[in-house]
Amino acid sequence: MNNIFTHIKGDRTIWAIITMLAIFSFLPVYSASTNLVYVVSNGTTTGHLLKHAVLLLLGFIIIYATHRIPYRYFSGLSVIMIPIVLVLLAYTLFQPRNENAIMAARWISVPFTSFKFQTSTLAGVILMIYVARYFARNKDKKIEFKQSILPLWLPVAAVLGLIFPANFSTAALLFVMVIMLAFFGNYPIKYIFSIAAMGIVVLVLFILIVKAFPESFKNSRVQTWINRVENFSDKGSKEQYQSFKAKVAVYSGGIKGKGPGKSIQKNFLPQSSSDFIYAIIAEEYGLIGALALIVLYLLLLFRIVIVATKTETIFGTLAVLGVGIPIIFQALTNMAVAVGLFPVTGQPLPLISAGGTSIWMTCFAIGIVLSVSAAKGEDVSKINKEKETDNPLEVLHEAIG
Repeated sequence: MNNIFTHIKGDRTIWAIITMLAIFSFLPVYSASTNLVYVVSNGTTTGHLLKHAVLLLLGFIIIYATHRIPYRYFSGLSVIMIPIVLVLLAYTLFQPRNENAIMAARWISVPFTSFKFQTSTLAGVILMIYVARYFARNKDKKIEFKQSILPLWLPVAAVLGLIFPANFSTAALLFVMVIMLAFFGNYPIKYIFSIAAMGIVVLVLFILIVKAFPESFKNSRVQTWINRVENFSDKGSKEQYQSFKAKVAVYSGGIKGKGPGKSIQKNFLPQSSSDFIYAIIAEEYGLIGALALIVLYLLLLFRIVIVATKTETIFGTLAVLGVGIPIIFQALTNMAVAVGLFPVTGQPLPLISAGGTSIWMTCFAIGIVLSVSAAKGEDVSKINKEKETDNPLEVLHEAIG
């Protein structure tokens, strides 16, 4: 056992938090899977539990492998990955699909397997590292807007533009995070406000276009998320039905909850094991369990901020904030949907909800945070010496061997 711990580096508190979240997730996932088994007739409860266990095991392997890589390598690799991510996003968005396969705009199928991969989750992590790299490399320069358009805002706009039509909530979250990194990266405030304003204008114009030509978007995710916002207060809508059932679950849980596996609303919530799993947790474990989960995520946020403030390089600080804070934002968004504060967004609860891509990309992001927290003086001196080298191929060659 001691030999295992000698190979585990980085912030031990973060390791403990993610381990507790992962272990706890088995109970609500197993309980909520009865919805898939008895209502949708999809597999068995044991099968869903084993699948979740395998996904988490692979996730922790990803964390371990990632946190053993010196974080300076991620700077150059992000430049290599941006074009690959754009190709994957474009293929995901424009891949052939029948009119009933609206969700295909968010997923691609891995050849020769039944596994589906949500490309926007990978794109989000890569984009945050890329943005962190840009501001780290220009930390001693006076950044002008015109000079930043091609190396910074064009890749950001391309990634978000390909995610936005199929997954508005993810695109919005990433946009907010980019603005946050721009602020921490000392990007001029006047330019930050201009970029934020342009983003809002683009959103409004896009909505107006959808409204003007609804037939062109009737089989797309665009119309779906617009309907979710419009129907947020419509008691007769499908989204409001899900929100109502989630609120019933939260209310009926009381202080102590009904007990593990005793949720009733899991049989009525279509996404009880993913999007609305927090409502099931509140019903089965009550206010005490729901608040305990919030405390764990806030403690994770606290440790992420601690790691960011202790890091001796700008890239390390921005990378930790860029990939770490979205995990907490995503968790809070999922909880807000469950209690009826937000419209349905489709954001899972990190490390708790069932699902492969979300778990793995969350683990990848956590691995990067742990890699930064594990950095020694040697890693810092190398980053300062390299200044986030302009040639990412050199970094890739060094990383490989």
